[in-house]
Amino acid sequence: MTTDHAQATPTVRLRSDGPVDEATLAYARTKVDALVSRPGLPAVTGVVRIVRAGARHADHPWLATADLHVGGRQVTAQAEEATGTEAVDRLQDRLRGQIDKAARSWDDGDRKAAPPWRGGTRRSRREADPGSAGEGSRTA
Repeated sequence: MTTDHAQATPTVRLRSDGPVDEATLAYARTKVDALVSRPGLPAVTGVVRIVRAGARHADHPWLATADLHVGGRQVTAQAEEATGTEAVDRLQDRLRGQIDKAARSWDDGDRKAAPPWRGGTRRSRREADPGSAGEGSRTA
């Protein structure tokens, strides 16, 4: 199901640490853009980081992390792999399910009301449970 709430340009930043080559960054940008610019998604913002460890003895020197906000819900994922493209692919797989879940809850209106101390409305006990016995409702 698609909605009219598609975002024209996603605002997900891509950052890198360590000796990350341009080909890996371009690959990561295409994968992230394909993931967050799908029709029907709410606004997606956040940061994706690609890190290559300087230690040559590391088994999985590539680390890809994502910290995104999808329609007010936070989505995070992390992947460690032997190559940059493998790390990006694994991160994309992990993010896809979480983003879909966040988008479904956004579409379904599964939003909790804010508590009173955060500006939400406060209901009295009678309004919350109209079937409860209040004053003057004794039965004889």
